[in-house]
Amino acid sequence: MINTGTLNFAQAGQQAHHWVNEIAEELGWPERRAYRLLRSVLHALRDWLTPEEMADLSAQLPVLIRGIYFEGWKGLDHAAEKRTKEDFVRRIEADFAADRVNDSDAAITAVFSLLDRHISEGEIAQVRHSMKKALRRLWPVH
Repeated sequence: MINTGTLNFAQAGQQAHHWVNEIAEELGWPERRAYRLLRSVLHALRDWLTPEEMADLSAQLPVLIRGIYFEGWKGLDHAAEKRTKEDFVRRIEADFAADRVNDSDAAITAVFSLLDRHISEGEIAQVRHSMKKALRRLWPVH
């Protein structure tokens, strides 16, 4: 008899691994570095969104990715006050201070593209619309 809880957990792990692999393949990075990028961009995105958009996006993330998204979250009091593209990019670059990213815009775009492929079109449109134009340009439009 198969334990469905264990099966669901294994499937969630496979799905998270698949997301990391997509980024790794797109950027030609090792999986560990791709995971760090996914985590970094998700955290920055979470803190850049309004509370409503943050919650709406999280509802569409796979369970383990949702856990990464909320990891270390301090609550709504700590949402980013500055929402410029430069601040967003600096935040990602700070997470890679010891392992510099050569093209931060391309790295961020890879994560945005991943979300674009896996999250509903309507939700992605809302997330994209909530961003300032300069940061929104990193998000692909299909």
